[in-house]
Amino acid sequence: MAEVYDVIVVGGGPAGYVAAIRAAQLGLKTACVEKWINKEDKPALGGTCLNVGCIPSKALLESTELYETAQHNFSDLGINVGEVTLDVPKMIGRKDKVVQELTGGIAMLFKQNGIDWLQGSGKVLADKQIEVTNHKGKVKIYDTDNVIIATGSVPINLSATPLQEDIVVDSAGALNWEAVPKSVCVIGAGVIGLELGSVWRRMGSEVVLLEAQDTFLPMVDKAVAKEAQKTFAKQGLDIRLNTRVMGSKVVRKKVKVSFQDADGEHEQTFDKLIVAVGRRAFTDDVCAPEANVQQDERGLFHVNDHCETNVPGIYAIGDVVRGPMLAHKGSEEGVMVAELIAGKNSSVNYAVMPNVIYTHPEVAWVGKTEEELKSEGVDYQVGSFPFAASGRAKAKGDTTGMVKVIRDKGDDRLLGAHIIGPSASELLAQSVLAMEFDATIEDIAHTIHAHPTLSEAMHEAALSADGRAIHIANRKRK
Repeated sequence: MAEVYDVIVVGGGPAGYVAAIRAAQLGLKTACVEKWINKEDKPALGGTCLNVGCIPSKALLESTELYETAQHNFSDLGINVGEVTLDVPKMIGRKDKVVQELTGGIAMLFKQNGIDWLQGSGKVLADKQIEVTNHKGKVKIYDTDNVIIATGSVPINLSATPLQEDIVVDSAGALNWEAVPKSVCVIGAGVIGLELGSVWRRMGSEVVLLEAQDTFLPMVDKAVAKEAQKTFAKQGLDIRLNTRVMGSKVVRKKVKVSFQDADGEHEQTFDKLIVAVGRRAFTDDVCAPEANVQQDERGLFHVNDHCETNVPGIYAIGDVVRGPMLAHKGSEEGVMVAELIAGKNSSVNYAVMPNVIYTHPEVAWVGKTEEELKSEGVDYQVGSFPFAASGRAKAKGDTTGMVKVIRDKGDDRLLGAHIIGPSASELLAQSVLAMEFDATIEDIAHTIHAHPTLSEAMHEAALSADGRAIHIANRKRK
C-alpha cells in the first residue's frame, strides 16, 4: 500500500520548501520532493535561488562591491590600504560556503518540522498520486490529499548561442569562473545580465551587454531607468540596446559573437559569453497526461487566485504560474496555499510585490510607475528626493540616485515607490508596508524617521509630494 501524506510538495526551492515548512507547522503530514545535486555531488534543497541564483550571486556582488570600494573609494575616506588584490578562488569558495550553510539550514528545518525529504524527481499522476524516481532510478509511488507543484524555472537557452564548456555559459556557469576574463559579453541587459555584468566588471573584465529591446529596463519607472543607465555606463558597463545576437562560435578558447544593430551586422571576439535572456517555467514531464492538469502554451499551470489548478487539491506556485518570477512571490504563495489547505483564510496581495536589482546603486520598486498611471488616466502627484541631499548618504560617500514616490491626488494613497541608490532594497520595505496598509503620503510624512539615516530620503520624498520638503527646493504642485 502506498504511503499517504496530507501534502506533497514537488520542488524544494523558495516556493516549495516554504510551503512544506508552513504545512508542517499547521500539523499536516508533509513531504517534499527535490532532485537537486550540488557541486559536491550531494543532494541539496533550496532550488535555483539558493544553489545557483539569488544567494550565490549576492555573495559575489557583495565581495566585488567591497573590492571596488577598497580600490577606488577608501582613499577618499582617509583610509590607505596599499595595493588591493583579488583572490578569485577564495571568493568563489566563500560563495560556495554561504550556499552550503543555507541549504544545510533548510535540511535542518525539515528535520525539526518532521518533513520527509523525498530525494529525486517527482511526477504528478492521476488521482493525486506522486511518482518519485530517486537518483539511482528506483521508482516509488506516494498518495496524498493535496499536491503543491513548485518546480521553478530554468534559464532560457538560445539555439544561436549554444552553451559550450565554461566559455559560453548561462547564469549558473557565470558564478564559477576562478580567473578573471579580459572580456565578457552578456546577452541580455535585464536583472540577471546587469548583476552578473557588474560582478565581472568590478573584477576587471571589459563587459559588453547586448540587449534586443530598444528600451533600457522597460519595467522600471522611466526616470529611475534613465538614471540607472547613465550610472552603469559611467561605471564602465557597455550597454548596447536594439542589438540582436545572430550567433556565436568558439574558436581557440574564445568566442566570436555576431550581432546586428542599427548600423548593420558586426562580429566581436570575447573571452567569455553569458546568456542571460530570461527564464522559463520548468514544467517538462512534471504532470502525467492522465493527471489532467491544464497548462498554457508557455507551460505555465492555469491557477485561480488561490493558486489552485483545474484539478481540486492540486496547486501550483512560484515560477510555474502567472506573475513575476520572484523568490519572495513564490514563498508567499507557498504560505498561502499551505494555510488554505489547513482550512485557514489566506491570500497574497500581488499589487504590493517588491522588485529589486542588486547592482550598485541598487534599483528597487513597488506598485505603479508614473508611465502606467498616465496610461490609466489616474490623477497623481510625484515627490522625489536625491541622495545627494541626504546627510547619511554624504557621510557614507554614496550619493548616487533618488527616492521617488507617487500618490493618488484624490485620497493621498501611496501608489508606487521607486528607488535607485544605496540600500534601495532595504529602504523599499517601508513603502511595501505602507501600501499593504493603504497608508497615505501624509502617514509617511508624519512618521518620524531617525536622523541621520538613508530612510529620511523616503520621508523627504513624501514631504516633496505635498510641496513641503525641508532639505531641497520644492517644485510647484501639479
